[in-house]
Amino acid sequence: MAAKKKLNSGVEIVVVLVLMTCAPSCIHSAGDNRLLVNMTLVPNSTASALGAFCLDGSLPAYHLHRGFGAGARNWLLQFEGGGWCNDIPSCLDRAKSRRGSTSLMTKWLVFSGILSNNASLNPDFYNWNRVKIRYCDGASFAGNAKFDDGKSLLYFRGQKIWQAILTDLLPKGLANAEKALLSGCSAGGLAVFLHCDNFINFLPRTASVKCLSDGGFFLDVSDIALNHTMRSFYKNLVQLQGIEQNLNPNCTKSLNDPELCFFPQYALKYIETPFFVLNSAYDVFQFHHGLAPPSADLHGQWNRCSFNPAACNANQIDVLQGFRNDMLAALQSRLDGMFVNSCFAHCQSESQDTWFADDSPRIHDKTIAEAVGDWYYNRRVTKEIDCPYPCDSSCHNLIP
Repeated sequence: MAAKKKLNSGVEIVVVLVLMTCAPSCIHSAGDNRLLVNMTLVPNSTASALGAFCLDGSLPAYHLHRGFGAGARNWLLQFEGGGWCNDIPSCLDRAKSRRGSTSLMTKWLVFSGILSNNASLNPDFYNWNRVKIRYCDGASFAGNAKFDDGKSLLYFRGQKIWQAILTDLLPKGLANAEKALLSGCSAGGLAVFLHCDNFINFLPRTASVKCLSDGGFFLDVSDIALNHTMRSFYKNLVQLQGIEQNLNPNCTKSLNDPELCFFPQYALKYIETPFFVLNSAYDVFQFHHGLAPPSADLHGQWNRCSFNPAACNANQIDVLQGFRNDMLAALQSRLDGMFVNSCFAHCQSESQDTWFADDSPRIHDKTIAEAVGDWYYNRRVTKEIDCPYPCDSSCHNLIP
């Protein structure tokens, strides 16, 4: 019995040592074969040299899973999403949470959907180097300012975080990339619009570089009370975090109000890099926060509709169809690819169920993964636009 206990103890020690020395690329959970990838902090020397810090002063971070085989020199970078903070109180609160501090974030992330390493689940990108860039600045990786009133200190350094992470990845193989795709979801999807053209400057001239925004095409439209809720929110954000200096200069020169260039619909036509928009025509974040926010629905007339499209009355459906029309009109600029479905969802590339599965959403019998892959590899022109709600029976209506 003593010998058996000793043997079991020895095995446990070996397992622990393997896990401690194993690179993130070889870590999987035992139960359901999910791919778990550990966090990498940007070295303090790099972060300090650039002034790249999260809201609370913690170090920027990312998760890297190495590519292999034919994909060993290809890179997919994905910005994490998670909303924004546009005033000091909300940013102070955010700095005390996982949204503003890498010290409070989970150190392991599941890589699924477009980040999966399973060829049957992610056929076009499974063997690429895949990176998840953690979000801790509250401004879509675009700010460059600092708040210090002697009592509280906040770093608005999203632009520097972006630069610091690229600086750390370049010697790890990004500098020799043959193919690259910059992606992101939600606030991370908006970051793709802001950084797409800049991304090319870090890569070899021979590299094939493209960009994919998932759930990041936020519209500048009036809400149900005819107020520009999102416009006001974004203008405060741009001013607080010093974002205007990092917006597309061609866009800011063209508008009387340069802060509007934070909206993708104004920035898109100035992006020169091949670009793909993946979005729901009834994006639930924009539905709840831009179209029918609580501030515009004081009597709660949209409550049931907001969380159950089947409960919407005829007038509400008309408003939603108008929102869809506005989105499609805003997308009629230079775009290489798109997949705009009629699902009530927000972000569809990170979840395996919506990215590539037997029951994934489809347009013309094509999944999101197939559409993005066809576009990236130039197999065929991919501009898929769904019919209006409620026609699509393949939808996953992911309403929080």
